Amino acid sequence: MISFYFVFFGLVLSALLGGALVSLLKFTNKSAVIKFALAFSGGFLLAILFEHLLPELYESGKATIGIWILSGFLIQLILEYFSGGIEHGHVHVHKGQALPWTLFFSLSIHSIIEGIPLGNHFAGLDSIHGHVNYESLFWGIVFHQIPVAIALMTLLLSTSISNLKAWAILLLFAIMTPIGLMIGLFITPGDLGVNYHMILGVVIGMFLHISTTIIFETSENHKFNFLKLISIIVGVSLALLLY
Repeated sequence: MISFYFVFFGLVLSALLGGALVSLLKFTNKSAVIKFALAFSGGFLLAILFEHLLPELYESGKATIGIWILSGFLIQLILEYFSGGIEHGHVHVHKGQALPWTLFFSLSIHSIIEGIPLGNHFAGLDSIHGHVNYESLFWGIVFHQIPVAIALMTLLLSTSISNLKAWAILLLFAIMTPIGLMIGLFITPGDLGVNYHMILGVVIGMFLHISTTIIFETSENHKFNFLKLISIIVGVSLALLLY
């Protein structure tokens, strides 16, 4: 069982790692390694959804779960309208452009929401309302956040802001999921007029949109090349081992 502090700092460090890969190793969102990392994360997310999160959520027997999963799918669709799809590594880079704050705010909302169920776990809500494999959720966020941070840092370094400001903004992004973690820890869903299953259903819907989009966008001419296919299979296989 992983601790609260491991989860908190793991979420922060995963985003900073993505920034370091861009700043120090000159990775970009178009690097082959990043495409493979995205394919891996897409396979991993999809597998934990079907193997862990969805079965455990439906085990609770709530009749409205499907509505909240669909809501999460649509919320992510709306967020990506403003973010330009940076959640799955898709970003247009134009040297010297102004920082698109709308993109940053949309990405931040996404990050905060996905952290709330982790906080609910540490508040003991999943033991009350039904077991959820929060470790697989944590690793899914981490593996997804690294290529997202690479895409964000690539964008930040192409804008007119300084490198120091780019790192400050990346750090701000890095603490967004931990903010969601803290919200889930101290503000119970009942305080907001919703329940634990609703929030987790929304997060599952968001991940369902992201994972399927990643997998289909890693294709070339609607065909997977061999290494990308292997990356997805490795992601799926690793997720199946986490139980």
